[in-house]
Amino acid sequence: MSELDEIRAMATRFFDAIEAGDIETMRDSFAPGAEIWHNTDELIVTRDQTAATLTGMVARIGAREYADRRLTVFPGGFVQQHVLKGVRTHDGGAVRLPCAIVCKVEGGRITRLDEYFDSEHVAEFRKFANA
Repeated sequence: MSELDEIRAMATRFFDAIEAGDIETMRDSFAPGAEIWHNTDELIVTRDQTAATLTGMVARIGAREYADRRLTVFPGGFVQQHVLKGVRTHDGGAVRLPCAIVCKVEGGRITRLDEYFDSEHVAEFRKFANA
């Protein structure tokens, strides 16, 4: 299997795991010292912090789907554009979050993830997060 095939398979597993609520597989897709950055707060967080955030998201958002996946792989990483869709468990409201993810990959694991999304969509997605 070529490097590009390996990166493509890893990226697919990563997003499939989040979609399925498999936080451990998602967490293991990251290298131990991975940096995860979000454009909305410009902070760098760890894989464990990301796992905790996604555990909460899985509890609040059902019927998760990474729709319209557009995955582009290249030596050392990948870019994926998608729309994360789901249903808020609190009130049954449908949500959608268009996003672009840029990842650096070394040794079969993500070492850096940069996530880009519109803050207005994030606010609707996180509605009732503390309910």
